Amino acid sequence: MSLSEKQKMLQGQLYHAGCPELQAEQIANKHWMHRYNASVELLNEARHGLLVEHFASVGDAVVIRPPFHCDYGYNLSVGANTFMNFNCVILDVLPVRIGADCQIGPAVQIYTADHPLDPDLRRSGLESGRPVTIGDNVWIGGGAIILPGVTIGDNAVIGAGSVVTRDVPAGAVVVGNPARVRQPAQGQ
Repeated sequence: MSLSEKQKMLQGQLYHAGCPELQAEQIANKHWMHRYNASVELLNEARHGLLVEHFASVGDAVVIRPPFHCDYGYNLSVGANTFMNFNCVILDVLPVRIGADCQIGPAVQIYTADHPLDPDLRRSGLESGRPVTIGDNVWIGGGAIILPGVTIGDNAVIGAGSVVTRDVPAGAVVVGNPARVRQPAQGQ
């Protein structure tokens, strides 16, 4: 039995995002984003209910300020007391796990979606993804970009505007493009 394009996507294999099943899910997600982004006048508790309705998991007291954008929503898990500022974008073709007590600045972008380096494969429309994991108590400065496959350890700090291309150790401070360790984790 061959896998559907969605099954391939969720397994991190090459897949066609334009298949009817994934297109229908993206349209449904656009309807949810419209509702969420129109909720600017609602209290945080009411918006929290919209997150619970759509994400894989959402901890208590999570605040995501609209506008917010994602591909599917069902691959997102956000821990308790996490705050995400305006204009964040998460391309969640695979799981994005954000820990508890995180502070995420405005216009942060988190990508799991990836494209082949081979030009013929890329031209064919195939793409893939790699999951992103962000630990507890992480601070990500405004405008930072987290690339596919990255894991950020607990208590790390990502400087504003940084492009994170590699894993970040727990407790480290990284800055720049590409992001480099400016301050190693405590005890290193």
